[in-house]
Parts: sequence; C-alpha cells; structure tokens
Amino acid sequence: MSGNGNAAATAEGGCSVPVAVHTAMKDGQLYLTGGVWSLDGSDSIQETMQATIHVPAQHEDGPEDDPQLVGITARNIPRGPQLAAQNLGISLANLLLSKGAKNILDVARQLNDAH
Repeated sequence: MSGNGNAAATAEGGCSVPVAVHTAMKDGQLYLTGGVWSLDGSDSIQETMQATIHVPAQHEDGPEDDPQLVGITARNIPRGPQLAAQNLGISLANLLLSKGAKNILDVARQLNDAH
C-alpha cells in the first residue's frame, strides 16, 4: 500500500533528510507511525494514525494494481484500500507538518546544503 510513500512525500522528506514511516496492519486496522528528526537527533516529532482497511480474502475481479498509485505493487488489493492507505499517509504527513516538521526538515536541508 502507499501510505508510507505518501507520508514521506507530503512531508517533503527525501534521501538527505531524516524522515521515517513504519506501517503495520492488524485486525483490519492500518497503522502508520511517522516521524522527522533533526540531524543531531535533538529535536523530533513522531505521530501515529490508523484507519480501518477492508481487504477481501480474494478479490473476484483480480488485482486493481496501479503502478502510479503505489510504489510497491499491491497484488490482489482492491483500489479502495489502496486509496485509504494513500489518504492515511497524506493525513499523517499533514499532521506532522502542522506540528512543526517543516521547520526541522528545513534546518536539516540547510545543514546538508552547507556541507
């Protein structure tokens, strides 16, 4: 599912800034935990969000894979749960940004650019 990638992309993370997202699925609940850290680790913001994801045991019509929607192909996962994961990732990123993640990431980028 695409929750991870959407959280990192919406939070404007990348290879040179400390952004992480962990995904877990349990009992029909998708949990995304995301965080950003300053380069020295002295400042951080971490949050967890969850959404109910209904994935049928077998999708009758076959997979609805959309390589533009997911970074890793989600075989046999219908479009509805894929979109729910994508939206959860975006919501998580927006929550992190609203709590100051952009400031932490801006400083990290500036320090990286200076080196």
